[in-house]
Amino acid sequence: MSSKNNVRHFEENLTELETIVNQLESNQLSLEDALKAFEKGVKLSQSCQSVLTQAEQKVQILLKQQDNESLEPFDPETNQ
Repeated sequence: MSSKNNVRHFEENLTELETIVNQLESNQLSLEDALKAFEKGVKLSQSCQSVLTQAEQKVQILLKQQDNESLEPFDPETNQ
């Protein structure tokens, strides 16, 4: 998945996660619906965390390379 797709996917997941949180906080869902929403929220959260981890790795690579004064392109498929 390209970097732009990762960002778009992250933003969509984050928006959906915010909606789920609002629904859960409203206390208007049945227990069954709340559990389903919570489960989906956990999956979305894990997906968002994965994208953030990749971004953090990219930043670390860039900072390390800056110390060596040489930049190389980041390949999200190989995390390099």
